[in-house]
Amino acid sequence: MSNNPEKSLDDIIEQREAREAIISNEEAQEIAKQEEIWAEEAQHETHIFEEVKDVSPTQQTFEALPADHVYTKYEDIDKDLLQKDIEDIKEKIGPVGQEDFQHLLKLERWSRGATYLGFFMIYVVTALELSAGLGSFGFWTLGIIAAVLIGVGNVTRWADITHPILHGAYDKVPNVPLKYKKKGYARGTRRFVDWLDWIKPDAWEYEHNIMHHYHLGENDDPDNVEKNLQWLITSPAPYWAKKLVVYAFAMVWKFIYYAPNTMRILDNKERRINKQPETTEYNYLPTNDTGRKLWKDFYLPYGLFQFVGMPLLFLPLGWGAVWSAFIILVMAEAYANLHSFLVIVPNHSAGDIYQFSEPHKSQGEFYLRQIMGSVNYNTGSDLIDFTHGFLNYQIEHHLFPNTPQSYQQKMQPLVKEVCRKHNIEYRQESVWIRIQKTVDMMIGKDKALRVDGV
Repeated sequence: MSNNPEKSLDDIIEQREAREAIISNEEAQEIAKQEEIWAEEAQHETHIFEEVKDVSPTQQTFEALPADHVYTKYEDIDKDLLQKDIEDIKEKIGPVGQEDFQHLLKLERWSRGATYLGFFMIYVVTALELSAGLGSFGFWTLGIIAAVLIGVGNVTRWADITHPILHGAYDKVPNVPLKYKKKGYARGTRRFVDWLDWIKPDAWEYEHNIMHHYHLGENDDPDNVEKNLQWLITSPAPYWAKKLVVYAFAMVWKFIYYAPNTMRILDNKERRINKQPETTEYNYLPTNDTGRKLWKDFYLPYGLFQFVGMPLLFLPLGWGAVWSAFIILVMAEAYANLHSFLVIVPNHSAGDIYQFSEPHKSQGEFYLRQIMGSVNYNTGSDLIDFTHGFLNYQIEHHLFPNTPQSYQQKMQPLVKEVCRKHNIEYRQESVWIRIQKTVDMMIGKDKALRVDGV
């Protein structure tokens, strides 16, 4: 979005049309899939009802480079050769197959298991309250365990399951049910089965798959933290007070940011088509059409289900049990927000991450920006990666967004090798270090890096 008030609407539209004419091969596939889905849904309601090669890339040990190592300048990198080297990685690993789909089903079982166990713990808490007069210490101990389990189920359902499926990661696996494909997952009433959250799936899909992935680090990137938090960064408040704001925001960020922002981004797509000015405003109150749409399509479905319907399941145990379940579910929601904030926000926001003022001009440059504009966390076993939502492979994911989580594990050593070959920095640190760097940027203690003229 242009920040120049002197630009006319026609100028802005012309600029956007020029931007959207420059897309990567991956983006072209993404947009084509999305348009096909929208076309089908416009005609009728979506009906809901190559084995992988055994390639195990050699796990190489990469020696740490000295802190003063100088990486190749952006303009000096051979982007055509980089494109070839990156695309060779996908060829080496081979097509997506049943092994990758079974990996997804395992992650889904873990996610569902955490949720079910969390609700079972709520039953244990309420039953013990009735039978043994559970004290405050016992209630809060068991209640927090239940809340964390439900929160983990919430986060991993989004990051480990919904994320790759809505990128079409399993669309090419033979005989995969429609509910695990981009065309079927969370469409229509399946939203209540597959992924019910504050966020409406189709709005998040457009905001994330297209606007974020193919505008990474640009002004049009809806997840550009430095741009979005200028009101806090430029505030004269002391750093400690700004940190408190960040921590409070992190506990409710899906409700107050992700839901209205994804709706706004999707609405702005229609505004561009109709040659209307885009909106930057959020309307939280149902006093106008936008606010009513937010409540009807985003807030109420999840809010009523999670905080009214689910607690009422415990009504046979009495109203005290209903109230206890409600308290634990509120804690679970706060935990889910904190957990998702921790693993999502630092991926592209810190003082060592690059931002860009112009669109990429080639596929090779697109790949370069995904590396320079992203950071990985520590990686390891499926369990470690599961708790990170596989967002600890952010570089690999951004290079090939429509590939499965299991692919990213295979790709990582090969991507590192390519980065070493081209002398490009491959950033990877503990998520706890990355969140500290992100908070420093959010409160104005640090700024993102920029490449002049691009």
